[in-house]
Amino acid sequence: MGVPCVPRRCHPDVPPCPPEMSSWVSPTSPGDATPLGTHLPLEMTPQLSPASPGDATPRGMPAGGGLLCGASGLALLLAATATHFWLQRRVPGGTASLGLWRACLGGHCHPHPGTPALWEATRVLMLLSVLTAAVGLALGLSVAASTARRARARVAGVALLLAGLLALLGLAVYTASTLSLLGPARTAWRFSWSYILGWVAVVLISSAGLFHLCAAAKDPSPESSEVAGA
Repeated sequence: MGVPCVPRRCHPDVPPCPPEMSSWVSPTSPGDATPLGTHLPLEMTPQLSPASPGDATPRGMPAGGGLLCGASGLALLLAATATHFWLQRRVPGGTASLGLWRACLGGHCHPHPGTPALWEATRVLMLLSVLTAAVGLALGLSVAASTARRARARVAGVALLLAGLLALLGLAVYTASTLSLLGPARTAWRFSWSYILGWVAVVLISSAGLFHLCAAAKDPSPESSEVAGA
């Protein structure tokens, strides 16, 4: 093999390279581009670090809308369950109102002396709805801090939908039982704002559940089993 040629200014004892090869072996200045065919050392090659499963950021997740609807629905559900303006009528001394827990006449309230069984069922359903909605909202708030966002958002959505269904059943039972118990006197009574708040809460909580289920379907993060196995 012949002696490799290099520029004379580097090694004076070695014959210089032909002009057509000088561009391949001549040193380049810092501003010059790397000559064609030159391979960078391995340590200079840019390395792409693999993204960890927790680095995936959900895109287009409607979690903000779900949390807003869930919090608003839970607040309205609490107000509807606790207040005593489900039924209201005008009387000579002012107004009379009935709620799930108390009856009021002229500003003076007292517990119900006797509660029909269907009203008791409404109480139980509304309380279960409040508890389930609180659990669903807590799960929805913890989605961002969880490594398995999809599974957590799905469970939150199911819990909120269940809360909406329980409240819907409670309101339906109350409506049917009230119309049956009042009989002809129901024309003097009207459903008031506590009852209306309950229906608005059903819409908001159910919408929050749908938002969370949509977020779980669009979330690119892996399932909890995949994260545990990684």
